[in-house]
Amino acid sequence: MKVLNLQCAHGHGFEGWFASHEEFERQLTAGLVECPLCGDRKITKLLAAPRLNLGSAKPAEPRAPSDEAESPEGRWLQAVRKVIAQTEDVGDRFADEARKMHYGEAEERGIRGQTTREQAQSLIDEGIPVFSLPLPPALKETLQ
Repeated sequence: MKVLNLQCAHGHGFEGWFASHEEFERQLTAGLVECPLCGDRKITKLLAAPRLNLGSAKPAEPRAPSDEAESPEGRWLQAVRKVIAQTEDVGDRFADEARKMHYGEAEERGIRGQTTREQAQSLIDEGIPVFSLPLPPALKETLQ
């Protein structure tokens, strides 16, 4: 198993686990390796020190769960996860659902979905507050 330190063109660092260096190269060439934060597929392999198992070294201390929250990317991911957990995904019906809630035709609730720029601007012009929140591809999948 090869564990590689990788980085996207936006500077996000992450680990990738591959069966071999050849498998990494195959997946990279096929466009299958992407940044878990932004989905960028321009990935570079960073230099890493080799790991030597010498047997007598004490085991590494486990990483504290709060380590993720200490980086700006980690705090952003936590905030996005919270938004996802507390809202309903209405997909491309977002503008219609937001209007229904604004005009009292539907019960108010937290929603998220997709709109065009024109639809979002139209909502803002009507006094309906909306904001754009790009989701990393990893968070669009089922939450663990």
